[in-house]
Amino acid sequence: MASDNDDIRQRIRTIPDFPKPGIMFRDITTLLLDAEGLQLTIERIAGQVEGRVDLVAGIEARGFLFGAAVAVRLGTGLLLVRKDGKLPGATIAEDYALEYGNDRIAIHADACAPGARVLLVDDLIATGGTARAAVRLLRKAGAEVIQAAFVVDLPELGGADALRGDGIAVNALVAFDGH
Repeated sequence: MASDNDDIRQRIRTIPDFPKPGIMFRDITTLLLDAEGLQLTIERIAGQVEGRVDLVAGIEARGFLFGAAVAVRLGTGLLLVRKDGKLPGATIAEDYALEYGNDRIAIHADACAPGARVLLVDDLIATGGTARAAVRLLRKAGAEVIQAAFVVDLPELGGADALRGDGIAVNALVAFDGH
């Protein structure tokens, strides 16, 4: 995490007690509304990538926004990691645990060639459940996940550390204490 991204941090609104008391919601819609802030965010995420990237994988839904722009910047395609049942055609899927239950994400079975070097992108990393499931899913498809990039990290929730424990290099532009 770069400490010199205060210009991005200042464009992210914090909404206390949303969606429930005690939660400090980090709202990136204010960043998306700011043309300069959005451009800086995309440039900085793309600038942190090390080595060749064949595809950018964006996690539904805000990861699509950042992932698409980063893919254009890097000159790659965009692989969509979606909630199960949202993609037509043959898919492969991965289950993961939520606080109260389970969920499932999927990609098209032919979305990436074996050995493809993939950058995983999302807006925020919290507990890491969805991102870790995306890594497992991409690896199941034969991809090499070279790095994960996020706009925001909530380090107290441990998701970035869990991804690192899975062997993934993790970058986030800003970190916020609390959750």
